[in-house]
Amino acid sequence: MRRDTGQIFRLEDYRPTDFLIPELKLDFVLSPDATKVTAELTVERREGVAEDAPLVLDGDELRLTELLLDGEALPVERYEVSPDRLTIGALPKNGKFRLTIVTELNPADNEALMGLYRSSDVYCTQCEAEGFRRITYFLDRPDMLSVYTVRIEAGRGQAPILLSNGNLVESGELDGGRHYAVWHDPFPKPSYLFALVAGDLGSIKDGFTTASGKKVELGIYVEHGKEARAAYAMDALKRSMKWDEEVFGREYDLDVFNIVAVSDFNMGAMENKGLNIFNDKYVLADEDTATDVDFANIEAIIAHEYFHNWTGNRITCRDWFQLCLKEGLTVYRDHEFSADQRSRAVKRIAEVRTLRAQQFPEDQGPLAHPVRPRRYREINNFYTATVYEKGSEVARMIRTILGGELFRQGMNLYFERHDGEAATIEDFLKAFEDASGRDLSQFALWYHQAGTPNLTITTSHDKAAKEFVMEIEQSVPPTPSESRKRLMHIPLSFGLVGKDGNDIEVGAVDGATVEDGVLHVRKRKHTVRFEGVAERPVVSLNRGFSAPITLSFAQKPQDLLFLARHDGDLFSRWQALNTLFTEALIKAFRGIRGQKTSEFDPALVEQAGLTAADGELEPAYRALALTLPSEADIAREIGSNIDPDATFAAREALSIAIGKAHGEKFSSLYRELDGCASFNPDAASAGRRALRNVLLDYVSVAGDDPEPAARQFAGATNMTDRAAALMILAHRFAGSTEAKQALADFEERYSDNPLVLDKWFQIQATAPGAGTVDVVRSLMSHKAFSLANPNRVRSLIGTFATANQTGFNRADGEGYRFFAEIVLAVEKRNPQVAARLATALRSWRSLEPVRQAAAREALLSIAAQPDLSSDLRDIVERTLA
Repeated sequence: MRRDTGQIFRLEDYRPTDFLIPELKLDFVLSPDATKVTAELTVERREGVAEDAPLVLDGDELRLTELLLDGEALPVERYEVSPDRLTIGALPKNGKFRLTIVTELNPADNEALMGLYRSSDVYCTQCEAEGFRRITYFLDRPDMLSVYTVRIEAGRGQAPILLSNGNLVESGELDGGRHYAVWHDPFPKPSYLFALVAGDLGSIKDGFTTASGKKVELGIYVEHGKEARAAYAMDALKRSMKWDEEVFGREYDLDVFNIVAVSDFNMGAMENKGLNIFNDKYVLADEDTATDVDFANIEAIIAHEYFHNWTGNRITCRDWFQLCLKEGLTVYRDHEFSADQRSRAVKRIAEVRTLRAQQFPEDQGPLAHPVRPRRYREINNFYTATVYEKGSEVARMIRTILGGELFRQGMNLYFERHDGEAATIEDFLKAFEDASGRDLSQFALWYHQAGTPNLTITTSHDKAAKEFVMEIEQSVPPTPSESRKRLMHIPLSFGLVGKDGNDIEVGAVDGATVEDGVLHVRKRKHTVRFEGVAERPVVSLNRGFSAPITLSFAQKPQDLLFLARHDGDLFSRWQALNTLFTEALIKAFRGIRGQKTSEFDPALVEQAGLTAADGELEPAYRALALTLPSEADIAREIGSNIDPDATFAAREALSIAIGKAHGEKFSSLYRELDGCASFNPDAASAGRRALRNVLLDYVSVAGDDPEPAARQFAGATNMTDRAAALMILAHRFAGSTEAKQALADFEERYSDNPLVLDKWFQIQATAPGAGTVDVVRSLMSHKAFSLANPNRVRSLIGTFATANQTGFNRADGEGYRFFAEIVLAVEKRNPQVAARLATALRSWRSLEPVRQAAAREALLSIAAQPDLSSDLRDIVERTLA
């Protein structure tokens, strides 16, 4: 385990390496506890570097067994070695030499799952961000691009499959039942993209012919017996390849593309060149074991990792400060793919809900950082919602500002200029500036400045003058280490909606630039005057969520109801109803805190029924519109002095009010949506199931009756319906005969399927109430649970901490104490997973004083432990700062 050194890495300290390594040959002789790795580095001193400059290579818990320079053993006085560093002096004067490094690894003992490890009898690697240094000594940084040739040797019985990056160039048999394979990747890449997989795996095969006629062999490798469940992933891969050609002009470049699904993996997936490695939960799916959400996630993540071939692999990051250049940009690309494959409006709503739930709290708390951070202590902790989700929004805003045609030209120029290079954010923006002739210097602050901008807006209408005025004031709240903020360029999409529900065409505009329905906010204050507006319009703001901002706009409830019924922008239509729900829930929360009875506006309750029955809207959209803001959403909007029991009670009260008002209508619509003859994971079918299950929840809570959910559970023909019914039973009717029976039936049915049992863990971990802490503690003793497996930990512990507001935030602090105990236990095995778990406490200061003190005590108990890993200490200390 890499312990904390306290070192801070800063963007301004970047400088190129003294040496280049244009070619690397690796030879692996695999053994569970004694794998031999021979690395042959072709090294060149960079021009201008002093002749006496030493070569300093990174390592992490390595054991050096042999070191040769140009084929000769290097005397011990010529180098210094430790598990974490190799320094070699007195190098050849001409600055060119061949360095051979032999290390010995113990893959079976590598519970951190970084570098080369062995799990479920399969050898696997994970090298991003700094895992390659756990394999051999190297200049382990993204700007060190090398051409890799990899030889793998193993016992054929133990590992009949031998895979690495690039194309297979040679394979054969060896004495003693062993065999080998040689892989060559002709495209220079950084070490974090290196991959190796070896084991006994099943596979499915297919092919794809690129736009230029190149034939590509496709393979997905899974555990034996699970091949059929990889079919949807293969279909998603082929659709991704075709879409990237059509939309971005990007064609695949190798002869093969392989995906391997493994059960022990720290991340969702990894884009290693030509050999993507996936957490098996994002590959395996069929109707009996995967929900519609699982199918959609598989489609999106398969696409994401494939799209990295160009945005991340062919063009990589100069340094880890540029991480959003590959991740945020590629998230934008996979969002666009999913929008084209499914419903653009539904996808956009889902994206914004995720952004607000994950990234907004990050921006508003102690872990806030810019999309491109300027400093870090542990790079593993910067794989965040800010880098990924907000980074995607920044790419989307560039398209909004420039328009589709100029955006595509800018992307083409970026690919043309930087293919085969390690690039920066400045390189990326320059391509768009040069393609469009636009100045993006102010816009660049979205990359450099943390925090969520806010626009305060007031409006007025002069009927006599036919003038509508919009006053806009911009502010960006202070964040850690950034008390003063500069003004942003905010593209604000808007519409002025007339009483007939159509947008009003406005005349001259004064006070800001307006292009294609987008108002460009660049100053602190704008007074925008629209001429020729005879009637008072209803303003629809931030349509399509054109910018990741918050709005302070005291819009009348009747105006929001009007937009919820008539806005031509479906995102804004959803947003209007969601805002009404949020305001009603906040009012109820405050009433509950003041011991008052909650009463809800009948017009709002009626609108829920109208939305449910609106056949003009697709079912998936209606399902999202009827889903109330979560308890965490309510807490985020309130901001401080949060009592999670009160937020839960407020949400329950509104659910009951809507359910009781529309019980008969919802029951009828629920029945109408039944009857799909066969399962199909397509968007339309998934939308029908989503709406049906939202209605089931309302029917169940309104009638206080477990029977409808129990009936659906018993008759379910797919995992979506079965899991939805089980959640209703376990959450709303915990302890009932029906809930106990359903939980037992589900456990028995899927006892041999860990991925499905993860759903069983999640459902129980998110059951509201103070007693869930004890349930989670007892589930840790279940035979299917293991602290060594990241999926099991995330499904039970992670879900409890992030998605159970009442259980985790128990008033007596027991949830926090239990959580701290488990975080420390996980850290002993896997510091990365422990650090990500710890981020669940990032919003502790927003709680009411008693819970706030208990959460702080739990954080301090973690911080007080000696010899913490750099991953965990970094998160805890920043959270406490």
